[in-house]
Amino acid sequence: MLPPVLISLSSFGAAEVRRHGQLWFTRLSHAAGADGVEVRGELLVDAAAELPALAQAIRQAAMRVVYSSPEGLWASDGTLDQPALERALTAAETLCAPRFKMAIGGFGPASHSTLAPLLDRLHAGKTELVIENDQTPAAGTLAALQDFFDTANDQGIFLGMTFDMGNWHWTGECPLQAAAALAQQVRYVHCKGVQRQPQRWVAVPLAESSAPWRAVLRALPANVPWAIEYPLIGDDLLAVTREQIHQLRAVAAQLSARTLQPEPTLA
Repeated sequence: MLPPVLISLSSFGAAEVRRHGQLWFTRLSHAAGADGVEVRGELLVDAAAELPALAQAIRQAAMRVVYSSPEGLWASDGTLDQPALERALTAAETLCAPRFKMAIGGFGPASHSTLAPLLDRLHAGKTELVIENDQTPAAGTLAALQDFFDTANDQGIFLGMTFDMGNWHWTGECPLQAAAALAQQVRYVHCKGVQRQPQRWVAVPLAESSAPWRAVLRALPANVPWAIEYPLIGDDLLAVTREQIHQLRAVAAQLSARTLQPEPTLA
């Protein structure tokens, strides 16, 4: 069974999404054949109006949905940012999203005692939290993520991860090393190619990436949802989106076929 393919609505560009609204791009994603969308908190202009409308459209289209919060779970002093958590949970519940994602923010030694209350709140909300590696040193390095997951796992708290393939480059990390270390936590994958420009990294489609993205995908769990999170741009945006979805499904099929091939026997 191939992974569902979602589209992070930020892929259409912040200015365009704020101008047209995430509902418009959700409908375009559905028309292009996406299995679902990732609704972006930072691109909501009027959340009180947009979230219920998005929930209705997503339900009618029988699409999957993930809510992405732009806020970190812990403040810089290590305290749990309860208001940020509540905002994310409220948005996810309004969307009827079974899953939402956040970065760890300023998680550190002072945060360890807050993990149990966090889990209690998540159980009360009945919404799955997946932790994303972002582009910051505090919440996007392998050491920071390993420390978080090791601490949580030691307390019997098993949270999943959104593995953003491209973000590791922004923090100077090796995505293959990160995949090997964190694969057991991964529940959701952001598919993002990268290229290096003189002063910065930029996100690009996988086919244009200078990173070993096929090896990274092979190192991650099969069948967890994949989301496109790279620029979708073109005069015929529906055709561009449909083609990128098709290409990602073709990659998934190739990886699946390779996995299913029997090992050669020795003569």
